[in-house]
Amino acid sequence: MSDNILEMRSIVKRFPGVIALEDVTLTVKRGEIHAICGENGAGKSTLMKVLSGVHPYGTYTGQIIYEGEEARFHSINDSERQGIVIIHQELALSPYLSIAENIFIGNERYNKAHLIDWNKTNADAEALMREVGLSENPTTPVSAIGVGKQQLVEIAKALSKEVKLLILDEPTAALNDQDSEHLLNLLRALKAQGITCIMISHKLGELIEIADTITVIRDGHTIESIDRSEATQDRLIRDMVGRDISSRYPPREHHIGEEVFRVEDWTVYHPTQAGRLMIDNVSFNVHAGEVVGIAGLMGAGRTELAMSLFGKSYGIVSGGRIFIHGEPVALNSVSDAIDHRVAYVSEDRKRYGLNLLTDIKTNISAAGLRKLMSTFLGWVNGNEELKVAEDYRAALNIKTPSVLAPVSKLSGGNQQKVVVGKWLYTDPEILILDEPTRGIDVGAKYEIYTLINEMVAQGKAIIVISSELPEIMGVSDRIYTLSFGAMTGEVPIAEATQENLMELMTREKETAK
Repeated sequence: MSDNILEMRSIVKRFPGVIALEDVTLTVKRGEIHAICGENGAGKSTLMKVLSGVHPYGTYTGQIIYEGEEARFHSINDSERQGIVIIHQELALSPYLSIAENIFIGNERYNKAHLIDWNKTNADAEALMREVGLSENPTTPVSAIGVGKQQLVEIAKALSKEVKLLILDEPTAALNDQDSEHLLNLLRALKAQGITCIMISHKLGELIEIADTITVIRDGHTIESIDRSEATQDRLIRDMVGRDISSRYPPREHHIGEEVFRVEDWTVYHPTQAGRLMIDNVSFNVHAGEVVGIAGLMGAGRTELAMSLFGKSYGIVSGGRIFIHGEPVALNSVSDAIDHRVAYVSEDRKRYGLNLLTDIKTNISAAGLRKLMSTFLGWVNGNEELKVAEDYRAALNIKTPSVLAPVSKLSGGNQQKVVVGKWLYTDPEILILDEPTRGIDVGAKYEIYTLINEMVAQGKAIIVISSELPEIMGVSDRIYTLSFGAMTGEVPIAEATQENLMELMTREKETAK
């Protein structure tokens, strides 16, 4: 038997106007954890979709050799029957079904009467759940568990299909450190059972920690495959972007001006759970030309704070005041926020940031349509809208053949640039960036950081929320910390360390005032 479970030879995949993969070669050894990295749009996910039959045989050229034989998968069902299971970055779970139902959907347990055997379904699900480290009742709705546990449900679902080759696309992108470590330990356990894993991730330190082999793809080409012992973050970055990045964070000249935005005693309750305090008497400020970071662990209230400030789009605001240039303002709706030149880039670009059913042009103009209205007729000027979209495509380096292309077809990094472009078009003075680089590669991250520098150079006040402490420290002038919905500290960047920030982020609520 060959040492290799998979060989992909000279794979070429074209879309209208785009060559997504060009002569890509990939060799995966049996029983290893094989990592694939590259910039957004490099072709990583497309390659896995070719392998799994999402892009069926005949829509690409090249060969797939799996278990020593040529594979010609015409659908994802074909590949799953051969033991290849892919877990996409957007989890394919139904929130309204139970954990057990999700594990066996399409793979149901029937009794002799050809009806679903619920006792067997729940018992088998419970056994698989124990294997991946889940202790919940199998009848629990998926909507009642967090995203980290939902990833484990997806893996249990894969194990139910007798998986031989498990593909995970950005499995830890939305996970906190604890959930990420649990997932990586589970992959090590699966490897010990002889299951081969292919893992796509932008977290280079994570890949170097877990992978046996790392393959870098750039612009649809295989650059190199290297053993973990030879891998360094600098080498991987150089391979991914085609150049050295001497610093992860571009330098910035500091020209901090007068106070622009101030929040006092901001208090917010949960929108549906009466009496549940989410934001507890929070106060902070931001100056012109300043980047203020807000750091906190998952569940600390970072996003809840940002959304509640942005036109009260989250929760029930029970107290507090907002000042812009020293004047009190009422931001009672998103329209009010936009009118006062406040913008918010959501952490969840696909749910809150984009309309995935429309094109790039429509998304970029969405928040600033009034600027495109004809004075007399009240209609949107289509030619001007197209010009605006083209200008932002060029300014933000959005990689697309046309601004008329569906935004859903873009890579994660390019989708993020569209969201940023949408809000920049409103000409904000205060910009809240919530996890602005989540799920995007190092090259795209650098472009976002450069854009932040350009905005503060124009005198804008920027608030950055991030779960990555090195990022918060790399872009901020001052950092506020949140714990259990309360502000626990304010640290100038010159005094900030990961240790003192973490100490502030983990303070108990009683001492967080």
